[in-house]
Amino acid sequence: MNKARVATVFAPYLLVSIVYLVAQAGDNGPLAGFLKPLLMPTLLAAFLYSLPRIRSELALLGTLGILFSWAGDVTLGAPGDLSFLVGLGFFLLAHVAYIVLFLRRLRMRRLRWAALVYLAWWVALVAILAPHLGALLIPVAVYGLVLGSMGAIGLSCNRWIAIGGALFVVSDTLLGLNRFLPGFELWQIDTIIMVTYLAAQGFIAYGAIRMAWMLAARTAPTLERVPA
Repeated sequence: MNKARVATVFAPYLLVSIVYLVAQAGDNGPLAGFLKPLLMPTLLAAFLYSLPRIRSELALLGTLGILFSWAGDVTLGAPGDLSFLVGLGFFLLAHVAYIVLFLRRLRMRRLRWAALVYLAWWVALVAILAPHLGALLIPVAVYGLVLGSMGAIGLSCNRWIAIGGALFVVSDTLLGLNRFLPGFELWQIDTIIMVTYLAAQGFIAYGAIRMAWMLAARTAPTLERVPA
């Protein structure tokens, strides 16, 4: 894997992310609204261009995870519970795609005991939010369970994916607390949510790319081997 090439193709994603975050933090709604739908497409382009083979199960599942996330980005911010549920559904599908990707192509070891931290996180989060969720209790609880499973299974992959999964959980936890928990306040909360979210997606994509090159090297010894 040519790391300089990967850095180059990820540059547009990094640039769009930084400009978006600056616009969001500076309350430049029109610019942030224009850039948000471009975030995941630039990541997808970097992901696919960096893989050793585009026609593979790894590429397909990674693409689905990013595309479902893009659909979630577009719909989740709209007002109303219906838009929130639709966006939540798209992100749930994204996490399912990542879970299948981790289990089928990226897992390097058995699930660790540390994964139980995600179970404890889920129980605590549902307990905190349950009194304020009303009819959204079951959808949010199911989503949290799938999200926590993605983070837990990510621990059995390389460190980049494990970090990405953890950051995804942090981002969505802050989103849930900010939306549903009365009195929850944090400076620049929307920007912090997006920083952790964009970092999570980037780490997962990069970890998958590294693993793809490692798998390719096993069948083609002339390719550069990359440590996990």
